[in-house]
Amino acid sequence: MPRKTTAEETIQEQIIPSEYSELMQKSYIDYAMSVIISRALPDIRDGLKPVQRRVLYDMQELGIHYDGAYRKSARIVGDTMGKYHPHGDSSIYDSLVVMAQDFKKELPLVNGHGNFGTIEGDSAAAMRYTEAKLQKITEKGILADLDKNVVDFVPNFDETEKEPQVLPAMIPNFLINGSEGIAVGMATSTPTHNVGEAIDAEIAVLENPDITTKELMRILPGPDFPTGGIVVNRDELAEVYETGVGRIRLRGRVEVETPKGRNGHIYVVVTEIPYTMIGSGIAKFLQDVAALSETRQTNDIVDISNQSSKEGIRIVIELKKDADVERFKALLYKKTHLEDTFGVNMLAIRDGRPETLGLKQILQANVDFAFEVTRRKYETLLAKEKEKREIQEGLIKAVNVIDLVIEILRGSRDRVMAKKCLVEGVTDGIRFKSRGSEVMAAQLHFTDRQADAILDMRLYKLIGLELDALIKEHEETVANIYKYEDILEQRRSMTNVIRKTLQDFKKEFASPRKTQIIQGEEIVLAAPKIEETDVVFVMDRFGYAKTIDTSAYERNQDAVDAENRYVLTVKNTGRICIFTNTGMLHTVKVADLPMGKFRDKGVPIDNICRYDSSKEDIVCITGQSELNLYRMVFVTRNSLVKVVDGGEFDVTRSAVAATKLDEGDEVIFVGGITTQQTLVLYTKDGYFLRFAIDEIPVQKKTARGARGMKLTKNDLVEGASLVDQNAENVLTFHDREVDLNTLRVTSRDGRGSKR
Repeated sequence: MPRKTTAEETIQEQIIPSEYSELMQKSYIDYAMSVIISRALPDIRDGLKPVQRRVLYDMQELGIHYDGAYRKSARIVGDTMGKYHPHGDSSIYDSLVVMAQDFKKELPLVNGHGNFGTIEGDSAAAMRYTEAKLQKITEKGILADLDKNVVDFVPNFDETEKEPQVLPAMIPNFLINGSEGIAVGMATSTPTHNVGEAIDAEIAVLENPDITTKELMRILPGPDFPTGGIVVNRDELAEVYETGVGRIRLRGRVEVETPKGRNGHIYVVVTEIPYTMIGSGIAKFLQDVAALSETRQTNDIVDISNQSSKEGIRIVIELKKDADVERFKALLYKKTHLEDTFGVNMLAIRDGRPETLGLKQILQANVDFAFEVTRRKYETLLAKEKEKREIQEGLIKAVNVIDLVIEILRGSRDRVMAKKCLVEGVTDGIRFKSRGSEVMAAQLHFTDRQADAILDMRLYKLIGLELDALIKEHEETVANIYKYEDILEQRRSMTNVIRKTLQDFKKEFASPRKTQIIQGEEIVLAAPKIEETDVVFVMDRFGYAKTIDTSAYERNQDAVDAENRYVLTVKNTGRICIFTNTGMLHTVKVADLPMGKFRDKGVPIDNICRYDSSKEDIVCITGQSELNLYRMVFVTRNSLVKVVDGGEFDVTRSAVAATKLDEGDEVIFVGGITTQQTLVLYTKDGYFLRFAIDEIPVQKKTARGARGMKLTKNDLVEGASLVDQNAENVLTFHDREVDLNTLRVTSRDGRGSKR
C-alpha cells in the first residue's frame, strides 16, 4: 500500500526557491519602466505624456469642441479617470491646468475658463469651479482624423474602452510646447519654441532629409519662451541642439524710466522675466531685491512694488536720483534670479524607448510620423472612395435597366431571392412578365454591396436631376481615387500634402517671437567706487555696532568711550577682525556696517557676520589693516601662549580658525604687540607671572602654542595683560588693585608669585 503524502511535503513541493535580490531588481526595473513609459516622459511623435493624451482624447469624445460650449473641469477629470487614467484626480486636473496656461505653454492646447492660476504662483481654482474646452489647434493639428485609422488603438486599463496609443499630431508639439518631467533615474527638460519657426524647421527637414543642425538653426535659432526674456549664450546653442543636452542662460528684460515730477527718482522696471521664475520665483525675486538693501550691497533702493497684471509683468524698483543704474542692473543679474539657467535635456520616448534627441532627430521623428499618419489617412480614404465608386457604378447600371430591376423586385417572394438574382443571376421562383426578361435577369452580376444599395434605393433617385447628380458624384469619386492613389504612390505628392497642411497651420497659428537671442557678455559686478577715509567703529556691550564720522567722535569722545565696549579708528574700505574664545576669526567689511549718528543704535554684529553670540564670546576686535603692522599674542585658559605674525590674518573669508585649541580649552586673551613689552598672566587663585614677550615662540595660526605658566591643581588662567614699563598698568583683581609694573620679570613656564 503506497504511503500517503503529508501536508508539509505537499507545501514543500509547491515552494519555488527565489533569490531575493533578483526579485527586487526585476520588480524595481518593471516599476521604473512603467513610470518612464507610462507616466513621466512624452512621446516624441505627439509631444504628450499619457495623462495629457488621455485628457485631450476624452475631451474630444465628450464633444467639447473649440467652437462649442465650455464644460466643467470636474466632468472632464472624472470621465478621464474612469475610462483611461486611474491614477487620481489631482494629477489629471494638474495636467489639464498646465495645458491651459499661456505663460507655461507656447501654444496652449486647452481653452480654460475661470481661474487657472497665475504667473506669480497662485494655484488654479478647484475643478468644480473651472471650465474648459479644446483649442482649435488641438482639434485641427493634434486630434484630427482619428476616425480614419491613422493611429493604433489599444485597450484601456480594464479593457472596457479603446484609447489611441498616440495622437496624430501633424505639428512638432514636442518642440513647440516643450516638456518637463521626472522619471526614475532620468528627467526631461525641453524649452518651448516659436510655432512658426518650429513648423518651418519641420518643413525644411521634410524637403531636405540631409539638412544639418547648423542649417536648421538659421530657421529655428533657439527657444522662444512664453515669458519672453533674453537668451544670452547664442554661441553655445549649436551644441545644445546637436546633442540635446546643455544649458541656456536667460535674463529678464529691464527698462529704465525717469518720470517727471517725481523727485527725480529713477525707475528700473522689469517687464519680462526668465521662464524659470514662473511661480514662486517672482516672490523670491522681490525678497532678493529687498535683501540687497538690507545687506547694504546697495543704498540706492527707495521702494519696490509689483504692479504686474493680466497685461503683463511690471516690477518697479525705485532708485535715488543719483544712483548708478548700470551697476544696479548688473547687481540684479548677479545677485538675483533675473539671470538664470535653463537646463536642457531633450529626452522623449522614441520607438518605445527613452532617448535624448537633438534638434534634427526630433524633427525627423515628426516628419516620419507625419508620413505614417498621412499614408494611413489616405489608405482609409481610398478604400472608402473605392467602396463609393462600386456602389455608384452599381446604381448607374441599375438605373439603365430599372424596368428589369423593378420586375425582379415585384416577382420575388423576399429580399434574399431578389438579391440572389441581382448578384448571381438566379431566377428560380421569380415571376417575370416575359421570357426575355428572365433571360436578361440571368445575365445580371452585381456585387453584394451594389445589390444592397439597389435594394435600399428610394424611388426619388429615378428623377432625372438625381441621376445627373449621381453621375457627377461618380466622376468626383473617380477623380478622388486617382488623387489618393497618386498621393500614396508618389512620395513627392505626399510631401506636398504634408507641406500644405503645415503651412496652413503656420498661417493660422504662428505668432511673433517673444524671446530675444544674443551673445551677451558675462556680467561683471564692479565694486562701487568709494573714497577712502577714516571712520570710527563702535560697538556697545549688547553687541550693536556701527560706524560714525571721525569729527562726530571727536566732539563726543568721552561719551562714546564711556558707552561702548569697543572703539577703534578704521578705513571705510577695510575690514573689522573679531577674535572669539572658540579660536575663530570673523571678518566684517566696514562698508557693510551702517554709517550712523552718535546716538543711532546700529545693528547686531552677529547679523552681518558668522559670529554667533549664543555660542562664543568676543575676546578682541581690531582693524585688519592694523594686524599687518603687529604681531598678535594668544593666551588660553589652560596657559598656552604663542605669538603669530599679524599678516596671517589678512584673509577675505568671513570665518577662519585663528588658533588650534585642545578640547575644553578656550582663548581668553588676544593682543597686538606694539613695543618692547612684557606679558603678565594671572590665575583665578591669584598667581601672577610676568615674562618677556621674546620668550614666547612665534608660530603659525594653526599651532597650539607653548605653556606660559605652571598651574596648580584645578587652577586656570583668568586673564592676561601686555605691560609697557613706561605706562601706568594697574589691574583690579578680586576687588583690589595690583600694579603690574611692580611685578618682577621672570622666565616663562614658571609658577609665579601669589598676590
